[in-house]
Amino acid sequence: MKRQKRDKLSRAHSKGYQAGIAGRSKENCPFQTTNSRSEWLGGWREAMGDKSVGLVSR
Repeated sequence: MKRQKRDKLSRAHSKGYQAGIAGRSKENCPFQTTNSRSEWLGGWREAMGDKSVGLVSR
């Protein structure tokens, strides 16, 4: 049975979250399309919020 890949928007969100946790700038977004870029930035913002609250200790 083949394993399904996650959809591109979900993947963009998770990559943005990882970038935010790592402390990278939102200017480093690798996506060009509006939807993917929006998801990446959403993940980045979520990570920044989590860091400021103290949920993540990186």
